[in-house]
Amino acid sequence: MIAKAKAISHGINDIRYITGESNSKKHPEKIYWVYDNLLPSQSDAMGIWNSMQLTLSQFNPIKNSTIRIELSPSPEHTKDFTIDDWQKLWLDFAREFDREVFKDKDGKVRHGQTNLANSKYTVWLHMESQSGVPHLHAAVCRMDEDGHINNDHNIHLRAQWAAERVTKERGWTTAKEIRKDNLPQVTQACMNILKSMSSWSWEEYKDALIRKGYKVHERKNQEGNIHGYALIKGNTKYKASELGVGRNLMFSKLPSTWQKLHSQQKAAALDNNKTKQTPQEPKPSLSIDYTKYETEHPNTVLYRLTHEGKDYRFYIPDKVLTHFNDDLDYRSTSNSDELTDMAVAIFVGLLGGPTVMTGSGGGGSQSDLPWRDKNDDDLLWARKCARAASRILGKKPRTGIKR
Repeated sequence: MIAKAKAISHGINDIRYITGESNSKKHPEKIYWVYDNLLPSQSDAMGIWNSMQLTLSQFNPIKNSTIRIELSPSPEHTKDFTIDDWQKLWLDFAREFDREVFKDKDGKVRHGQTNLANSKYTVWLHMESQSGVPHLHAAVCRMDEDGHINNDHNIHLRAQWAAERVTKERGWTTAKEIRKDNLPQVTQACMNILKSMSSWSWEEYKDALIRKGYKVHERKNQEGNIHGYALIKGNTKYKASELGVGRNLMFSKLPSTWQKLHSQQKAAALDNNKTKQTPQEPKPSLSIDYTKYETEHPNTVLYRLTHEGKDYRFYIPDKVLTHFNDDLDYRSTSNSDELTDMAVAIFVGLLGGPTVMTGSGGGGSQSDLPWRDKNDDDLLWARKCARAASRILGKKPRTGIKR
């Protein structure tokens, strides 16, 4: 489930949009009322706005007087939802949203809780006209009924973390898990398109992605020249910098990536011919046997990993995964997923040979990899693997204040 939130100044326009009274929508959607909090019953957009203004007028004026929130669960999770179910989903989300507190590194509260529960707001369900994908829109008065301002510091993170907790409570797949599972598939789609192109062309590349069901968002500079792009499928957005290996699918690197792929294809064809003519002894693998981690045992947890286009399921000792989660904490490390993938791949012995690459990117030489000593227990080996992953990929700190 994905959630977005932002404090805005144009509250009346947003309320008209979410209630369906706006005339600016290109493709009219099916819109249903879901829930009102502390508002007069059956109010139209102007009635809702006037009620919020009544609250705001009693206290010091603020510029961004409305909080806009969008909540988008996966369609498969809500296909049989009634309006009551949507109400329950929203109230669960609002409860978690109000729980969020931002603290500094010393544990001191820097930005406290919001109070949606005592604020005026309206919530509406929209069904996209073309795809039928459902999502909630809410407009919340920035001032609660006691005159306290709902804090908008890192409000997008408040929404994101609240949605993640509700998703986990309900046993749904989180947006983070969906993205992680889909990144190798999106990368493979891009690489297959590049391999199939007889010459490099941005337009041909873009059109092929669109035919595969992706929306291509071009980023342009002031001169109107493209300098980046992102792919969108459903509710999920993939930046080009997140795809491929070593950011080789970024716009500036696409021509050279196409060239390398086609050079490799030619080299592989030549090697094939040589192999047929002169049989060679197979080279011994430098990787240890990872198959023992493919079977579930007590005190292990499932970990999915993609390596060189192939999906693996490993059962990792739970204390090992706990160490990786603590040492490569996503709350303080922006590339936590890539580092954890690399650490797990090293731990199980999947990586070996002259080149090292994981499904989510990054690489290094064999000499970068640690070797497991016969006296290393699982936890000591895990520490070596986490340090090696950080050394190979680089540990990138997450900016902003931690929770």
